Amino acid sequence: MFSRACQRLLLPRYLVQNSSKVLLSSKKALPVYTKNFTKFSNYRFYSSKGDVKLTSEVYPSLKRFEHFKRLTSDDIVHFKQVLDNDDNLVLTADLDFFNEDHLRKYKGQSSLVLKPKTTEQVSKILKYCNENSLPVVPQSGNTGLVGGSNPVFDEIVLSLANLNKIRSFDNVSGILKADAGVILENADAFLAENGFIFPLDLGAKGSCFIGGNVATNAGGLRLLRYGSLHGSVLGLEVVLPDGTVLNSLNSLRKDNTGFDLKQLFIGSEGTLGIITGVSVLCPTRPKAVNVAFLGVESYEAVQKAFTESKNYLSEILSAFEFMDLNSQKLSKEFLKQKSHPLDEEHPFYILIETSGSNKDHDDVKLESFLEYAMENEIVSDGVVAQDETQLKTLWNWRESVSEASTIYGGVYKYDVSIPIQDLYRLVEDVKVRLSDFNLIGETEEFPVKDAIGYGHIGDGNLHLNVAVRRYSKEVESCLEPFVYEWIKKHNGSISAEHGLGFQKKNYIGYSKSDIEINLMKQLKKLYDPKLILNPYKYINFDK
Repeated sequence: MFSRACQRLLLPRYLVQNSSKVLLSSKKALPVYTKNFTKFSNYRFYSSKGDVKLTSEVYPSLKRFEHFKRLTSDDIVHFKQVLDNDDNLVLTADLDFFNEDHLRKYKGQSSLVLKPKTTEQVSKILKYCNENSLPVVPQSGNTGLVGGSNPVFDEIVLSLANLNKIRSFDNVSGILKADAGVILENADAFLAENGFIFPLDLGAKGSCFIGGNVATNAGGLRLLRYGSLHGSVLGLEVVLPDGTVLNSLNSLRKDNTGFDLKQLFIGSEGTLGIITGVSVLCPTRPKAVNVAFLGVESYEAVQKAFTESKNYLSEILSAFEFMDLNSQKLSKEFLKQKSHPLDEEHPFYILIETSGSNKDHDDVKLESFLEYAMENEIVSDGVVAQDETQLKTLWNWRESVSEASTIYGGVYKYDVSIPIQDLYRLVEDVKVRLSDFNLIGETEEFPVKDAIGYGHIGDGNLHLNVAVRRYSKEVESCLEPFVYEWIKKHNGSISAEHGLGFQKKNYIGYSKSDIEINLMKQLKKLYDPKLILNPYKYINFDK
């Protein structure tokens, strides 16, 4: 075990241990960390109380496409025939779960939710909707953060929740084939039983569906180690807007014949077709996993720690996450914890995960890195998990930040890619701007509670969360387009992993050229000339 390898070091910095964990400290007498660990559950939280305003009311300039037909009783009769069972059709006045986004910032007016169980049923539904100009919103776990999976007006919601079967798994190649509605955590649990791991991990893994992950090209916590879904996904089954089924659920890692069509649908957010099946290459599950939770005194120290972690940990480095102090304060309040993994506060925190096949080998490498980081005053103090429970709990302090940002009423989330050296400056500049506009403060008259930063240093991905007491046009106008202009100026991307959805569709020009945008529009019109699939999202269209 790592604890046996780390005896007290006769150095200016120490590794202190007891029976429950290893603690790093820059002080000889720092108390040993013996706090109880609690598990953060993955379930859906609502970010604010009270009613959510309709999206169409908040954005009155947005108009429903005139060519779209209104739902009739004849349409409902047809859908009942397609689905065979009334349980797969939801028709009620109370559809808030489907109409509202995860953050309760957007709300549609759909009166019908369809829950097909087969790809054939999805095909029949889309064929009918296309012929009758009925708009459709595909919806997976509804955990998105940019309003991409909810109606804007009265679009039909097509839920993939009932397409939830594992189709096959090859334990020689590691290729999993599954329905798009399989929950990410369930897919990973199935793979764990077979000694493999899903190459994607998210804080919302207990709710999100793998089809939605692919449709948004979700990045998550394992991208540093396993890369993006553009590389992991080998094939897709997709139903096109006219009902045509494109089946390319390949099991081949090499196929150089013609266009790689699946790439069009990865990250297209349900605007070109509805993903119903996924073929993904899964790596073998690591036999040894370590997690270190560290405190550092500056963002420069975060960068130094990342550089040295790559040098010392190399192939076993699987995650490098950072959080600022205020993000941890919000997590502490959200988790209802009286104490934090580190007793003293630090401006920044780092979570490092290693994963490999030989624990002794990995422990030595991690020990060498921590020893170097402490000696050279890159890291001030920290803890290393000593069992699975502690490992999960340390991760919870990182994963809970997203939900913690909502506890005062709501949150404006910006998921962006920025060159690492400039990454945290965005948070600092946003705080200054909010202060200049007199919008941020500790009391109720200020709409903004705080602006925090955290994310995946390994891929230059910052999550800027502006925690608010209430949503307001004043705050939104202060933030947008300022945030996007800042990102363009620093050669970044306005969307790293959450997608464009409804929130960012007007700002794609800050990351893409006119030529690129026009090509995207041409593809949309080619695949979906009636614009029935996920309208009013992704790219602006005037119909």
